[in-house]
Amino acid sequence: MKYTASFKVCIFGDAGVGKTSLTYRYITNRFVQDTKLTLGVDIVAKDVSIDDYRVKLQIWDFGGEDRFKVFLPVYARGSSGGIFMYDTTRKNSLDNIKNWLKIFKKNLSAEEAELPILAVGGKTDLSEERAIIFKNAKYLVTTYDIYDLIECSAKNGENVEQIFESITYKMLKNVNLM
Repeated sequence: MKYTASFKVCIFGDAGVGKTSLTYRYITNRFVQDTKLTLGVDIVAKDVSIDDYRVKLQIWDFGGEDRFKVFLPVYARGSSGGIFMYDTTRKNSLDNIKNWLKIFKKNLSAEEAELPILAVGGKTDLSEERAIIFKNAKYLVTTYDIYDLIECSAKNGENVEQIFESITYKMLKNVNLM
């Protein structure tokens, strides 16, 4: 079976919000407690089937430290979708969405700037430390033209598959394949 499409999706957000853990859980179905700091960008790929479509999904996991932000506009070119991730236990990680979106879209063409972006709240397994409730984060969807918000836990696997199925479906729809 040949590929219907190949998509590049970028995951971006503050350092330590769980981007690498989410990506690793999705690719391997395992959780690693202590991940290493992402230096610049890590790129992984996975074959995905949605309905009758076979998709090659390239996942670009960006380092969230300030020193790596300069690379994001360049690496974001050619993206088909984006995932903005925040940590549900750190309010400031959600507050930074405006800056992250500006950086992410900086060098995108007008057509690329219309790509689907999904907001993801991570670390829901740390419910006792929760600082952001879902209802309060939902404003992202309308305020920043984000198509949806999904919360997850890379630790227990909650909603991990749903995140990547959702963005892949949206990217297929964006190129008129769905």
